[in-house]
Amino acid sequence: MAEGLRERKKRQTRQYISDVATGLFLERGFDAVTVAEVADAADVSVNTVYNYFPAKEDLFLDRSSGVVDRMSRWVRGRDTGESAAAAVLRELRGEVEAVSPRVGLMDGYQQFMRVLHDAPTLRSRMWRLSQEVLENIEATLREEVGADPADTLPTLVAGQINWVHQTVMGEIGRRMMAGGRPAEVSREMLGLLDEIEELLSDKVLNYAVRGA
Repeated sequence: MAEGLRERKKRQTRQYISDVATGLFLERGFDAVTVAEVADAADVSVNTVYNYFPAKEDLFLDRSSGVVDRMSRWVRGRDTGESAAAAVLRELRGEVEAVSPRVGLMDGYQQFMRVLHDAPTLRSRMWRLSQEVLENIEATLREEVGADPADTLPTLVAGQINWVHQTVMGEIGRRMMAGGRPAEVSREMLGLLDEIEELLSDKVLNYAVRGA
């Protein structure tokens, strides 16, 4: 369905507030900026900010919802004859090879990471998000293979797939913070992905293969 005028205006307002807040956080640090200051800079009320963002952390991590179910989307969209792990590896390689901002391969990402590392509440929120990602991919695997609730294999495979994703994202963050350039880090991550795939067992690489 086409987006209505009201929905579009709300989306634009939300994005504007988020952009203003992100600019302040990058300039001064997360803890040094208050929600009231964000509201003032965006020319809206504090209540309006909270209407769109229930917590201050949501202003900085406003795109986190797309990350939580990213691997599950990749698994559900896997090709015929392709396993869950193979789909995640393929999609990650594609993002890395394209030097995609979606995986942090962009100029300025080091500033984002520094703000994140300097704020304990943001690090705590990121940990909770990582748990949601793991729970999400496990639930998807169980659904895709019709696993019995007592079956522990989906839990184990989900942990391995999540490790792949976390390792790549973590290394991108570390290398970008160390001054790496997006294209350079991209090449390094492609090599890392090859090493990661070699470490995965056949049982993981052949789990949840999509039938014809």
